[in-house]
Amino acid sequence: MSTDPPGDTTRSRGALLGRRAAGPYRAIRRALALGCLIAVAGVPAESPVAGASTPTTVRVLQMNLCNSGRAGCYTGRSLTTAAEVIRAERPDLVTLNEICKSDVRTLEAVFAAVHTGAPVVSAFQAAGDRPSGADTRCRNGQAYGIGLLTRLATAHSRYAVHGGIHPTQDVADPEERPWLCVHVDGALNACTTHLAATSHAVALAQCGHLLDEILPAVRRSSGYAPTVLSGDLNLRLGDDTDVRSCTPPGHPRVGDGAVQHILTSADIMLCCARSVGMGGATDHPALLATLVIDDTRPTRP
Repeated sequence: MSTDPPGDTTRSRGALLGRRAAGPYRAIRRALALGCLIAVAGVPAESPVAGASTPTTVRVLQMNLCNSGRAGCYTGRSLTTAAEVIRAERPDLVTLNEICKSDVRTLEAVFAAVHTGAPVVSAFQAAGDRPSGADTRCRNGQAYGIGLLTRLATAHSRYAVHGGIHPTQDVADPEERPWLCVHVDGALNACTTHLAATSHAVALAQCGHLLDEILPAVRRSSGYAPTVLSGDLNLRLGDDTDVRSCTPPGHPRVGDGAVQHILTSADIMLCCARSVGMGGATDHPALLATLVIDDTRPTRP
């Protein structure tokens, strides 16, 4: 684990349900007692959740399942293992890379069973296929891409799904890499992506454009909310130009020591990240981290 300071569709229903700390900053004090490293940065300007008075904690789980059926890392067991990890870790937000479209619904059912009584929402964004101009396909014929699951507070608030294909791609790779965000009623922008694996320069360009252009556009479209980006960025610390070069100043980041990272806006405290073994079912461990959103702090305009 490593750590350092750091085309759309829209639907409506529900608000993010994180876990309320029993008192202001109790979650942070507990994390410090456990020896977790917390990256704390800038104070924003207006409350992300009106009327809230205590911090909200959100457990984020990132998984690359290598489940297309086409790659050498495919085992046929990653979906079952992912379900086991969700049941064991009980995350509030799950980001998924290298999946087939039906995998989202399968894991949504598991996620909903873990959070009995709380509404949940899922989203999927297919990767593009340059030769056909359509979606990249799994071996089973389904669309292949990325997904997201999150827990909601009520069935009466609003959420919006935004997704698309990165404008910069490696033209030598037929797979066009996607991005996906769910804005949950002023509480959180939850995003994932799977960046280029065939070109370091392209992955850096995609990362920079996502953070500098796409995510601000999502915030302008849906309204400001604290933001988390969780995914396989195919960028390692220690490369000549690594993931830190595309991370805005003051934005917390944690990683799995390889290519998976969780980055947040400066108004989120990010702590307690750890890798979770997948038993050889895929070629990546899962990455689990805790976000602390101080609902009493003002957000940026």
